[in-house]
Amino acid sequence: MSQPSLSPTTPRLSADAPFNLARYCLDSGADAGKPALLVAEGPTGRIIESWSYGELRRAVAQVAGGFASLGLGKGERVLLRVGNTSTFPLLFFGAIAAGLAPIPTSTMLTSHEVDLILADSGALLVIGDGSCSMPTALPGGAVRVLRAADIARLCAGPAVDFADTAADDLAFLVYTSGTSGRPKGVAHAQRVVLGRIPMREGWYGMTASDRLFHAGAFNWTYTLGVGLMDPWALGATSIVHLGERPPEAWPDLLEATGATLMAAVPGLYRRILKYADVTPHRFPTLRHGLTAGEALKPTLHQEWLRASGRPLYEALGMSEISTYVSSSPTVPTKPGSPGKPQAGRRIAILPLDADGADAEQPLLFDATGVIAVHRSDPGLMLGYWGLPQETAAAMRGDWFVTGDVGHFDAGGYLWYDGRADDQMNAFGYRVAPEEVERAIVEHPAVSEAAVRETRAGEVSVITAFLVLQEGAEVSEAELDAHVASRLADYKRPRAWVFLKELPHTGSGKVMRRALLR
Repeated sequence: MSQPSLSPTTPRLSADAPFNLARYCLDSGADAGKPALLVAEGPTGRIIESWSYGELRRAVAQVAGGFASLGLGKGERVLLRVGNTSTFPLLFFGAIAAGLAPIPTSTMLTSHEVDLILADSGALLVIGDGSCSMPTALPGGAVRVLRAADIARLCAGPAVDFADTAADDLAFLVYTSGTSGRPKGVAHAQRVVLGRIPMREGWYGMTASDRLFHAGAFNWTYTLGVGLMDPWALGATSIVHLGERPPEAWPDLLEATGATLMAAVPGLYRRILKYADVTPHRFPTLRHGLTAGEALKPTLHQEWLRASGRPLYEALGMSEISTYVSSSPTVPTKPGSPGKPQAGRRIAILPLDADGADAEQPLLFDATGVIAVHRSDPGLMLGYWGLPQETAAAMRGDWFVTGDVGHFDAGGYLWYDGRADDQMNAFGYRVAPEEVERAIVEHPAVSEAAVRETRAGEVSVITAFLVLQEGAEVSEAELDAHVASRLADYKRPRAWVFLKELPHTGSGKVMRRALLR
């Protein structure tokens, strides 16, 4: 089952058509005095910053001017190592407005991980505000580093107009876990924001009058897309929160900010139910919640609906395409399914056998296969940075193969049946087992390691199975400290299992699926 064509509301641009993502988001036509961004703080949701559309446009234009004064060429990469403050989106959109390509990164990354991203991306500029780890190696000595004092001067640059970029020009890079054990850059074009249009009705049900409260940090692409790009492109108001947000405070936060929509991962809704006072009378302006990043359990949705009186609308997506299947106010939820393809998307189920004669032929409903997105979707990535062979391998004719396995039912709902590979989902982030295993086996006591996602009650965790060198001894605490120096917190194993040997195939490959706790 496949949607036949792109929606007429989704513009189609030629690769060289003039288009700038920042211009598109910030020139939505919203009144200059209307709030574009509200920044809240503390358990009571006190508003500490309020940016109007006029102020936001001027600030981004000044940051773009600051970038322009540095003399970087069009499309040069800028690595952002900046904490969760309003400076982050100014730098992100300002870089795009200047024709550069920012790389948003999690503050949880270690210096080792940042070094890998810097080397792979070829970024010539690193911006750090001192809140998180910085690279320890600057390749070739040509990389320039701007720190807190420099950021202030950058943001006070002379206002300039948006750069003359084209639809298929590089806009930004997002790094995910790579199957080689090293981070892999997903390159997105300026046009990627047009691929988000189907989400407005197909997931959000958002209008210009909405106030969307995103629970994530600015540096997460879920927040940059759902929390900033989309509300601003519609002329709506975005709300984010800085600092600690205990789950019991969320009803007060939603009430204090007048949020009409909320976006988070399922785990946060679970914690709010457990610790907060949730009733149909709380946060009266909220119409519904949005959730993505991990599967929404039907029981959690029912508990939230029963306690709050409001539905949750789920979406399925990935870094390479963002979300493309969802439920919404116009697509009723179906317990266990993330929903239907958003209007205008061309989504298909292809045979699992990539070498078969009919490998590019979409399957009928109820047939299980790999989920694929048509290459004509403007939201689809340009490719994997510096990896042309891997980019080509992800395509099957005119289809981008997601690696997710599923099937459509007769009503057009998609049912997710897992991954075709061994990739894991940890706290809403996609994690390749090879990256975690690579870090573990760097410990001298470890001979071999394999990791897989296992269940711990209601949540999924990464479990490491390892074989030690003969005669070696090592504690779990020592292993925890070892991987903590190499991997972000969300990538680290939460359990360790010591084995005499790992299961292997006849060709010697570790059989991760045979590992059970």
